[in-house]
Amino acid sequence: MKSKRTSLQDIADVVGMTKMTVSRYLKNPQLVAPSSRIQIENALNNMGYIPNRAPNILSKGKSYAIGVLFPSISNHVFDEVLRGIESVTEPAGYQIMIAHYAYSPQLEEKRIASLLSFHVDGLILSESVHTQNTLRMIAGSGVPVTEIMDTRKPPIQQAVGFDNEEAAKQMTERMLSKGYQNITYIGAKGDVRDLARQQGYEIAVKKVGREPIIFRSPEITSMRLGSEILHNILAIRPKIDAAICTNDDVAIGMLLSCKKKGIRVPDDIAITGMHGHEMGQLTSPALATVITPRFKIGQVTAQQLIARINGATNSETHIDLGFEIYEGESM
Repeated sequence: MKSKRTSLQDIADVVGMTKMTVSRYLKNPQLVAPSSRIQIENALNNMGYIPNRAPNILSKGKSYAIGVLFPSISNHVFDEVLRGIESVTEPAGYQIMIAHYAYSPQLEEKRIASLLSFHVDGLILSESVHTQNTLRMIAGSGVPVTEIMDTRKPPIQQAVGFDNEEAAKQMTERMLSKGYQNITYIGAKGDVRDLARQQGYEIAVKKVGREPIIFRSPEITSMRLGSEILHNILAIRPKIDAAICTNDDVAIGMLLSCKKKGIRVPDDIAITGMHGHEMGQLTSPALATVITPRFKIGQVTAQQLIARINGATNSETHIDLGFEIYEGESM
């Protein structure tokens, strides 16, 4: 049998006050006498009361909740982004509702439909490509939306991030300037950002008259994937002397596998990643990577979104927070 949810009336009965007094306390504790305040607070805590936000949503049209969609819960890229978002939403009184969609536009559509049904005040999306139904739902909802992690594609409303294509292009150019001749690109299950990085790499190698060498796995990025793909790279002739990985997870997996096989990095093969995870800086040799401002992306995104929820109309369409090439010791 389902237990009865603690109601406002239950609290009122326990403290011997009217339901209106308890309701007044929930709206603003300063409106209730100090002695009553203590009794009500103790009763709320002891009885596990959960406020019903539905009437507030209906009367004010705000839920103080923001939907956040991430493609992967195992990808460390989004840890820092989430911390940045929460550094703003928490003090501003907003709750975040996180949904995971495994890089599937169809699953993203379902997750967005669910979040909108809970009347979230805004959405933070990690993709820039969506189904037509997703776009219709967002347009029909009227909620502010910010897309994160890339600034190259035209956004639905606003984009906060960096230019993935340019980041990979500059990293490839840096490796070419160091004399590497046969550079490969390592991709995984191709989201838009991964494909943009591959394009940046291709632009750079074609510019110097070389043919791109692409390795791509249908799997989601992981350190295990980087380790497994090394075998295929070593079988290619002429010898691959450098690898640009779609992210640090794959690059670290390759680097650790090289160490097991006795392959010297960077003497036998150079390895670079993307995003600048702390673990990559702790490996030996330290991983060369593109350092991206993930915490700041989350922070600025939340600031922008809350401002727009509250009526701001002068927001920038593209906010590019840049990146930094870090050479480390693996190139």
